[in-house]
Amino acid sequence: MRVGVLGGTFDPVHTGHLILAEQARSQLALDLVLFVPAGEPWRKAHRTITPGEHRLAMLRLAVEDNDAFGVSNIEIGRNGPTYTADTLETLAGERLDDEFYFIVGTDALSDLPNWHQPERIVQHAVLAVAPREMQEANVAALTIPGLAARIEAFEMPRIDISSTDIRARVATGRSIRYLVPAHVERYIKEHALYRPPVV
Repeated sequence: MRVGVLGGTFDPVHTGHLILAEQARSQLALDLVLFVPAGEPWRKAHRTITPGEHRLAMLRLAVEDNDAFGVSNIEIGRNGPTYTADTLETLAGERLDDEFYFIVGTDALSDLPNWHQPERIVQHAVLAVAPREMQEANVAALTIPGLAARIEAFEMPRIDISSTDIRARVATGRSIRYLVPAHVERYIKEHALYRPPVV
């Protein structure tokens, strides 16, 4: 199988994530796109992350109507910081017959040299790159051995939705309708996520 891997904090998952996954699936002929929520994202240690069980539950609600989408708890169940290189290596060891496509934007491609052991990422997956502004891509990333031959680009409409903005909207009582799937919006309300603490 051709398996896309879309990692992230997903705090919360939003419509932009789903469109990104679907564009990659369609254009790269992927059989499955796995959403992999981070356990303890090492690059976001400066802020509080919503507990993994909530992020996992919201993702499962978001993808339940698409048979080509799945959710993996491989990072949520891991102790300590989670690294993409370790995740891809584990998946490759579990799914020996699958070919992996790690889905990123050009912003992430530019930043790849700063990731943990990026050469291991390239070893286990093709980088499926969604161009925002291709000129933003930093050629420094191409210094990673083997990367240039492991990039496949796909088209993605520009969608300016962010989890940060959604959290801010919820905190101030503004609407998030259509920014997240309806089931996710209900989950956020039912569990009082992203609300300011009661004093």
